[in-house]
Amino acid sequence: MDLRIHQQHFLVCGASGGFGKAIAETLLQEGAQVTAVARSADKLQALQQAYPQQVHTLVADVTTAEGLQKITGAIQQPLHGILLNAGGPPAMSALEATLPDWDNAYASVLRWKIALLKALLPAMQAQHYGRIVSIESVSVKQPVENLVLSNAIRMAVVGYLKTLSQEVAAQGITINIMAPGYHSTDAMNRLFDKKAAVAGISRDEAAAAMAQQVPVGRLGTAAEFASLAAWLFSPHSGFVTGQTFAIEGGLYKGSM
Repeated sequence: MDLRIHQQHFLVCGASGGFGKAIAETLLQEGAQVTAVARSADKLQALQQAYPQQVHTLVADVTTAEGLQKITGAIQQPLHGILLNAGGPPAMSALEATLPDWDNAYASVLRWKIALLKALLPAMQAQHYGRIVSIESVSVKQPVENLVLSNAIRMAVVGYLKTLSQEVAAQGITINIMAPGYHSTDAMNRLFDKKAAVAGISRDEAAAAMAQQVPVGRLGTAAEFASLAAWLFSPHSGFVTGQTFAIEGGLYKGSM
């Protein structure tokens, strides 16, 4: 399928690894232009070297005011799509989490997304076109053990983006959420480490135990995840908005 995103421009947050990198690479392979944002200059440089005519890099922490200012000041228009993506909060139980932990989780999971969209959405509204995709977690569908901060705050992200999607749908802007389960990315290490510590087993044993929980019998890959993201970023997805897609190999047991 021709995704029809050749020469379109996308802002990809967290582009140096995991889902962000895989999505950036998929968009680039389709001929898109990508502004890649991450905290690691070295990893961004590798992406730019692989696609020198298509990638513009920005070294910034999207969860900080300074990082957001740098991004909004440097982004070139027109902008056709935005990937909202950053690392998750620490793994801990509800009884472990302190009020400062909750404050930090709000800032790192929800607040920066609101700030970034407030800055960049008006230009999409003016051009009557835009694709916004946010990477959250299967925890918005089904709580994940020892991940209370993500379980709670990411549901707030869903509420915000669902509301916003209704307000801008008539302007040609779609907003969707991708909710990954257990994938073979570095972001899973915090869960492996927590499970290993709680159960008194090694990280490898913890990873194997979590993979066994997935009905398809394995962890997902970032490339598999990126293929759906690329479609959601394309003009083909114009009738799909306000949805939360769980990509989790059957881990989620609900019907909705």
